[in-house]
Amino acid sequence: MVVIRDAVLEDLPNILNIYNYAIVHLTATFDTEEETLEDRQNWFDNHNEKYPVIVAEMDGEVVGFSCLSPFKRKKAYSQSAEISIYTSPESQGKGIGKTLMEEIIERAKQNGLRTIIAVITSGNEASVRLHKKFGFKFAGRIKEVGYKFDQWLDVEYYQLLLK
Repeated sequence: MVVIRDAVLEDLPNILNIYNYAIVHLTATFDTEEETLEDRQNWFDNHNEKYPVIVAEMDGEVVGFSCLSPFKRKKAYSQSAEISIYTSPESQGKGIGKTLMEEIIERAKQNGLRTIIAVITSGNEASVRLHKKFGFKFAGRIKEVGYKFDQWLDVEYYQLLLK
């Protein structure tokens, strides 16, 4: 059974392991160097009730996390958020991302946000399918904006308008 809850400081080592796996093995993040626990602490400290971090826990272990972050720092963007969802390699394909997505969208609505934006690396079809399942619509592509694993990567923007 999967439990979704607010992340706490004690979750940071597991969150760090999940994120560092993505850094080393995936194009889902454009970070190229593994983070430290201090890096993740700073990241965590920049989230709050409006921009929460939640975790998926299974059998007492954190197997995924999701967060909302400010889309841009300028005041006019204050009702927009960027979404991130990461799951451990062992838990992929088990509905963890779907469960996290349901909860983080609900949190965004409760927090009065107007829109959620997903920035997805082109070719990440699993992420595109997940976001489309929840009503995210393609909003645009920026070509060759990131360089990782000896290749130029495009990013696609998907947007969910909350009503």
